Amino acid sequence: MTTHPAPHDEETANCHNCGAAVSYHYCALCGQETTLHVPSAGEFIHEFVGHYIALEGKLWTTVRKLLLRPGLLSAEYIAGRRVRYVQPLRVYLTFSILFFFVLKLAGTPVGKVDEQAATGEPMVTIQQADPGGPELMILRAVPAPLQQKLKAFNARPAAEQSKLLGAAFFAYVPYAMFILMPLFAAYLKLLYAGSGRRYGEHLLFALHTNAFAFAMFSLILLASFLNVGLLDFALAVWLIVYLPLAMRRVYGGSRAKTFVRWAVLALLHLLSILAGIFASYAIAVMA
Repeated sequence: MTTHPAPHDEETANCHNCGAAVSYHYCALCGQETTLHVPSAGEFIHEFVGHYIALEGKLWTTVRKLLLRPGLLSAEYIAGRRVRYVQPLRVYLTFSILFFFVLKLAGTPVGKVDEQAATGEPMVTIQQADPGGPELMILRAVPAPLQQKLKAFNARPAAEQSKLLGAAFFAYVPYAMFILMPLFAAYLKLLYAGSGRRYGEHLLFALHTNAFAFAMFSLILLASFLNVGLLDFALAVWLIVYLPLAMRRVYGGSRAKTFVRWAVLALLHLLSILAGIFASYAIAVMA
């Protein structure tokens, strides 16, 4: 087999990536450099630091504005200033993965079963996923064809039930939360009907604000675990006030109308999250 050496400071009239004709240092179609060479180890490190670790890099600029400037990333993206920031979907996925990792690492109970509930009766007591949340009474009555599976689940020891529900939470809830993003955007579309905003703009806002929520919940969990004074309380307050501030920046409107829309949106999204958690637990119970 004939091998060809990698190009070293090779200038070309055609892009190596897409084949388009080029006349400058970057391809006008795909953006790749036209002068190529095999990078040294030092260049690899410099590129990594420059793009991901440097305080002025795209990552930290995005994170800083996401956490401290409510709605700014969405407003910037809508205005067409996009290259300087990490893409919205990547931001959402990054903080979503981080949150569920921290949640699991902290050992937060997400499927705690009441010992008294494991008696064979068709009732399961499950703790809400939010830290310190109230217990939810679910599955008190289910259709007759599913009663046998529910009774079989209730016949298991409480510890085994908790283990199964916890596994179901981490297996299905991240996907459920992602599926809720289009629904969150649909709520915004209804709340701002007549504003002229396209659905894609609402979806963009949904990705950014929910990414922020995942980031805040991660920090709250860490602050609680480390017992850092009132930091968890301060973070919780910022989590609550962030969304209406972001809504005003992106959508405008009076404080009163924004507050009403925020309250409705928060309620609808909370109910959707609970439904997603319920569905995840139901899969484990009925499997």
